[in-house]
Amino acid sequence: MSEQYRVVLNDEEQYSIWWAGRDLPDGWRAEGTEGTEDECLARINEVWTDLRPLSLRRRMAQDAA
Repeated sequence: MSEQYRVVLNDEEQYSIWWAGRDLPDGWRAEGTEGTEDECLARINEVWTDLRPLSLRRRMAQDAA
């Protein structure tokens, strides 16, 4: 069986993968997807379309308003 991972994200809505079954590092939470490394990376590619941190997106939206 291949190693299992989970998709995680932080408060800036930046995504990564982490080993399933291990405690998450501080500042990260599970997104809900678990599977092989390839499956998790595919999920990240699907959902993380804007790589700018959340704080930057908010600041740019305020500047544009």
